[in-house]
Amino acid sequence: MGILDGKVAVVTGAGRGLGRAHALLLARHGASVVVNDPGAALGGSPEDGTPAQQVVDEIQAAGGRAVANLDSCADWKAAQGLIEQAVDTYGDLNILVNNAGVLRDKMIFNMEESDWDAVMDVHLKGHAAPSAWAGKYWRSRAKSAAPTYGRIINTSSESGLYGNAGQANYSTAKAGIAALTIVLGRELAKYNVTSNGIAPRARTRMTTSTFAGYAPVAEGGFDDRAPEAVSPLVCWLASPAAAAVNGQMFVVYGSVIQLVRGWTPVASIDAGDRAWTVDELVSGGVDLFAGHDLGLPPWAATTPTSTPADSTGPSTGARG
Repeated sequence: MGILDGKVAVVTGAGRGLGRAHALLLARHGASVVVNDPGAALGGSPEDGTPAQQVVDEIQAAGGRAVANLDSCADWKAAQGLIEQAVDTYGDLNILVNNAGVLRDKMIFNMEESDWDAVMDVHLKGHAAPSAWAGKYWRSRAKSAAPTYGRIINTSSESGLYGNAGQANYSTAKAGIAALTIVLGRELAKYNVTSNGIAPRARTRMTTSTFAGYAPVAEGGFDDRAPEAVSPLVCWLASPAAAAVNGQMFVVYGSVIQLVRGWTPVASIDAGDRAWTVDELVSGGVDLFAGHDLGLPPWAATTPTSTPADSTGPSTGARG
């Protein structure tokens, strides 16, 4: 018995890279999978081939159940069809893994409107549209008193959490996805649906064209950038074992899983029963930064001390 037996999953951008690894592992653990990928090039333009069908063939060859969907998840109407295909084919929808993405990396002063719109469309709208239709489906089931089981796993990025120069469009879209993850968790919790996000480091078409340090490792070495190292977290979040986990974000790569949290107040000044004046802020506004750097925030927060896995499974927390 697999941990996802009887569950139905949709994975967007599943023809290659992370999406492919997620689809294969979800199927291996018992889920029926709709593999969504229009087969676009890295920049979003059409290209030959049907990577989605190739992943379906792999799943079926291993004894699993899968069908392909070649539509754009960023098209609102097509996203409706994607969700309906899962329900019509397998009788339900339980898991939505939003993963599709493209890159148009440029400094903001070199960016064209089309560069901005394409990345927002595929990443941010490509997460929102399937989530909207999946949420509508789960809400309808819950209102009819039918059993409801819903899991949304979104794909953000450390570029979205910390901001990466040269990726104003991508970082902004990924930050929006992090916020959307929490909103979906709040809106859908009463329908037995959770929403969580991952910020993966993995070797994909996008990362190898953008970041250093993503070259394949020597044969026999531990590959801490393998997409397959990310997928177990996705499967866990999709499973009954993570039913209480909602609105959380994880950085994940290799052997490491980090729980990360967003904006929190770090300092405060109070003018009492009136508003601050500009002159007061000119003379004393920097007092707000006592003990804090006035410059750009660091790329990432200090990594907490790791909590090692034990025989009962992975830890769900970290000390630091």
